[in-house]
Amino acid sequence: MKRLFGVRKEKAPPPSLDDAAGSLDKRGATLDDKIKRLDAELAKHRDLIRRARQGPAQEAAKRRALTVLKQKRLYESQREQLYNQQFNVEQVSFAAQSAKDTAVQVAAMQHANKDLRAQFKTKAFDIDAIDRMNDEMADLMAMSEEIQETLGRSYNVPDEIDEAELLGELDALEADMALEEAGEEVPSYLQDEALPDAPDGVVEPLPAAHDGPIANTPTSAQRTTAS
Repeated sequence: MKRLFGVRKEKAPPPSLDDAAGSLDKRGATLDDKIKRLDAELAKHRDLIRRARQGPAQEAAKRRALTVLKQKRLYESQREQLYNQQFNVEQVSFAAQSAKDTAVQVAAMQHANKDLRAQFKTKAFDIDAIDRMNDEMADLMAMSEEIQETLGRSYNVPDEIDEAELLGELDALEADMALEEAGEEVPSYLQDEALPDAPDGVVEPLPAAHDGPIANTPTSAQRTTAS
C-alpha cells in the first residue's frame, strides 16, 4: 500500500514569531557587515581621489566611489525596511505574549476564587460563630476590667471622705502654688533680712590694741575746736 499511495508527509509546524524575529536579525546583521565593508572601500576611494591628479585617473576613481556609494545607499534602505519589519514583529510578539500572560492570570484568579469559596463554606468562616466569639470576648474583657478594679481598691479608707471636698482642697493648693511662683520663689519666712546701708563719709580705722592703759585720744571734733 505504501508503494502504491506513498507515505503521507507530516506538515511542518508554522513558523513562530521568534523564528521570524531571528531571521530578521540575521538579515540585518548581514546588511550591517556589507555597509561596514562599503564604508571601508569609500575611505580608500577618497584617498585615491585626493592623491590622483586631475584628469582621467581622478575621474575613474570618482566613478568607482560613486558606484560604492550607490550600493551603500541601497543596503541602508534595505536595512531601514528590516528595522520596520522587525519592529512590527516585536509588537505582535509582545501582544501575543501579553495574551498568554493574561490567560495565565485569569486561570490563577479562577483557581483562587474557587479556593476562597471553599474556605468560606467551612466552619472556620461561620459568621454567626464569629459574632458569638466577639460577644464572648467583649464579656470576658468587661469581666477582667471589673476584677482589676476590684483588686485595685484601697483598704481602710473612711467612707465619710467627700471627694468634692478633696478636689476643692487640691484646687486651693494649686492656686497657692501659682501665687508663690508669680510673686517670690522663696517664702518670706525663709528669706534673709536686708542689712542697713553703710554710712556716708570717711571711715576711720580702729586704734591698735595696747597692753597698757588706753590713753584718751581727742576726737576729730575736739581737734577742730582746739585749732
